[in-house]
Amino acid sequence: MADKVLLTAILHHDQSKTLDEIMAHAKKTGFYRDFPPEGTELVSWTVAMSYGFILTVRVDADKIRNFNRFIESKAWGAWRYEVYPSYDFVQIAAQLKKDHA
Repeated sequence: MADKVLLTAILHHDQSKTLDEIMAHAKKTGFYRDFPPEGTELVSWTVAMSYGFILTVRVDADKIRNFNRFIESKAWGAWRYEVYPSYDFVQIAAQLKKDHA
């Protein structure tokens, strides 16, 4: 897994559009049909009500640009987005719990 990285993508609904307009844009661009892009594994997809989506993906390190271009070409117009490098904290939190018991 050393050649893979986690990314968290936050897609905020464009509040100037109705849900029907957002869905029409996603259909036109093939967002749902084509997600996740090549070299990307979906780890989690959370709906944050009244906000949009929080996606966590595992990406081949050499495919980060591919993921970014996918979001730019398929999501822009329906969502504003931010992408952050991230990491799994579950095991670290469990160890901290033990250390502080």
